[in-house]
Amino acid sequence: MSENTTEAIVGACVLAAAAGFLWYASGVTDAGGGGGNNYPLIASFRSAEGISVGTDVRLAGVKIGSVRELDLNAQTFRAEATFGIAEGIELPEDSSAAISSEGLLGGNFIEIIPGGSPFNLEAGGEIVDTQGAISLIGLLTKFVSGAGE
Repeated sequence: MSENTTEAIVGACVLAAAAGFLWYASGVTDAGGGGGNNYPLIASFRSAEGISVGTDVRLAGVKIGSVRELDLNAQTFRAEATFGIAEGIELPEDSSAAISSEGLLGGNFIEIIPGGSPFNLEAGGEIVDTQGAISLIGLLTKFVSGAGE
């Protein structure tokens, strides 16, 4: 009987730990739907390599949103990213967006560089000034091919 009680207690602890991990993961990734107080913006990139739905959107290194959708525009052949920005953060209409990397082994994120316009982007507005992802392999290839000259 004591063996069954011990197994039940250990099982309950394992389930409690699993529930704790799920709660933590949903809070960190915004998977729990807690990011409902945000407004959408759109940006069109030549190359969206390294970003996907759920990728962070940061301003001055602070996460202010995440990518909601990533689609290909069939007319312009550019990647269009729709992302949600936290309510209360107003971006000037001449702000720019760039796909940046956290380092050689880190992931990519969308970095917002605020402009100086007195007018702010409205919900559903588009950030026109964008810089796509820079391919590390392409840079290394250029360096190696240019090193022999």
